[in-house]
Amino acid sequence: MNNRLLIVIFFFCMSASLHAQSNGFQPFTFEKKSQQLPYQLLLPQNYSSTKKYPLVVFLHGAGERGEDNQLQLLHGSSLFLSEENRQKYPAVVVFPQCPTNSYWASLSGSIGQDAPFFENPRTNKTLKLVQGLIRELQSTYSIDKNRIYVGGLSMGGMGTFELVYRKPKKFAAAFAICGGAHPKTARKLRRPAWRIDHGEQDAVVPIRHSERMVSALKNENARVNYFAYPGVNHDSWNNVFADPSFLPWLFAQRK
Repeated sequence: MNNRLLIVIFFFCMSASLHAQSNGFQPFTFEKKSQQLPYQLLLPQNYSSTKKYPLVVFLHGAGERGEDNQLQLLHGSSLFLSEENRQKYPAVVVFPQCPTNSYWASLSGSIGQDAPFFENPRTNKTLKLVQGLIRELQSTYSIDKNRIYVGGLSMGGMGTFELVYRKPKKFAAAFAICGGAHPKTARKLRRPAWRIDHGEQDAVVPIRHSERMVSALKNENARVNYFAYPGVNHDSWNNVFADPSFLPWLFAQRK
């Protein structure tokens, strides 16, 4: 290998490292039984193992699937990177990336159908990797077990419902943006505090999927905050991330 090539590689690696440091998130890969799950991790500023921190698990939408370990940061990451928010709400934040041909949630049909969700969700290998990742983060970092949060948008909102269904005692709070699930799963979802958001004009994931889950959760006496946005299409996450009450609500939740 010639010196010029070594210099190019050195500066490429330095550039990537500096980008990651300035970005705040760091890329990693979780591996289990020959399966891999890329993820980006944000630690609190001045992280100390003597303190306990909340953990936020963020599940992206279908458009951010892949293997580049970068695209999942497209929506939502800037909220947690905000200097003000990092000071107010020190937390461990993880953005896993779903493989291109996988899905965070188990669907029985097209999302445009009236009932595309399973009443008893099937085995989901990708969510199992997320569960393994959460366990690994808990063993590696100083995580407050009473302040573990999960949320996501679109496919990630659906995955949020299903992950809580699979681990109903794990989470203190969950937020599902333009997502959905089978209403009969609500009994297993009643423990966390919920925030559910949807655009009334959503042409991708019909708002009825959120409305049904809100009704089902309330019937189970779950704590639910629901926000429907008139005139808003599928990108209702922009309304959520712009809401100054969102993060204070999230980080106030404890089991």
